Amino acid sequence: MCFVGDWCRSYTRSIGLTLDDILREEIRPNMTWSNQSCMVKISTALTMIMFFGGLINSVLSLLTFQNKDLLEVGCGMYLLASSITSLLTVSMFTVKFWFVVLTQINVSVSLSVLRGGCMWIEPLLKLFVYLDTWLNACVAVERTVNVSKGVKFDKKNSKCIARWIIIILPFCIMGTIIHEPLHRDLFEYETEKYKSKEYEGGTNQSEEYERGTNKSEKYERWINESEKFETEKHVWCVTRYSRSVQNYNTAILFFHLVVPFIANLVSALFIIFGVARQRSVARTGQSYREHVYEQLSEHKQLVISPVILLVLALPRLIISLLSRCVNASSSPWLYLFGYFISFTPSMLIFVVFVLPSELYRKKFKESLTRWR
Repeated sequence: MCFVGDWCRSYTRSIGLTLDDILREEIRPNMTWSNQSCMVKISTALTMIMFFGGLINSVLSLLTFQNKDLLEVGCGMYLLASSITSLLTVSMFTVKFWFVVLTQINVSVSLSVLRGGCMWIEPLLKLFVYLDTWLNACVAVERTVNVSKGVKFDKKNSKCIARWIIIILPFCIMGTIIHEPLHRDLFEYETEKYKSKEYEGGTNQSEEYERGTNKSEKYERWINESEKFETEKHVWCVTRYSRSVQNYNTAILFFHLVVPFIANLVSALFIIFGVARQRSVARTGQSYREHVYEQLSEHKQLVISPVILLVLALPRLIISLLSRCVNASSSPWLYLFGYFISFTPSMLIFVVFVLPSELYRKKFKESLTRWR
């Protein structure tokens, strides 16, 4: 479970599991699609469902946030950019899946193609996922600033800041994960596979050895038996992290998952308690606690949404931090569904932001009517 390769060349797995590790033993090389395992077929169906679901989500979100009125503030610009990164995420996820499956089925793919896909597909996928997460956090922070400043909120300044953040943010995220393509490479090794369990005459290998009456006959039978083997070439995409780089990689995973969640949650609580405090001053007929309950009831989606997104993203973090000796073949379905579920937040922009909001629903209907 810890080592990959043969007696002469071996590689010690890094911490975590990738889609390559989960599906590699389930994919049958040089076999038609109908002869692939059930897991490969089901994961293919799930991938295409996620792709088309994400495509619909992004199209509906783009229809909503292309509205000029919504783009007058930074929040609308963040959500428009998030709609685009959501589409890029599900598209790159689909590319990742098909690259893994097709290159493992067709073992004659050139090493240059394999090396390019190994170095860049996974880092680009992480870039889009992290970018989508941070844009959602920017939406929450923007809403908090809007509530805190009230009528003094400067829409023009908000729009200018949002434009710069959308431009700079991808480069900042890429800077934190630039180590990945530098430490990813191909690992090649060969194994011998037994072609047939029987001799031409139908007798078992062990029976043939037992029939030999002297060493020369056994040796001749051993030479004939060696012709029953064929050489299989294996190419794995691996990461070669030192201890310090591995610790840095773990810290970056937590940073890109936990910090945006905290920003979302703190912003939601600030909006709820801040508005409750303002109304308790203006409306003395109700207590502060009653105003808090009222705001929680009115803005509960602001708290529920980041919690749901965090729970859905947790499997990706857990799989990334699994100990290096985990064998994916022991519970392949668990790891597969955990991996797929972790990418569903990128398909929920329309559900999380548009459907709960009366303003966004109204703008969506206007855009849909104009498009028709």
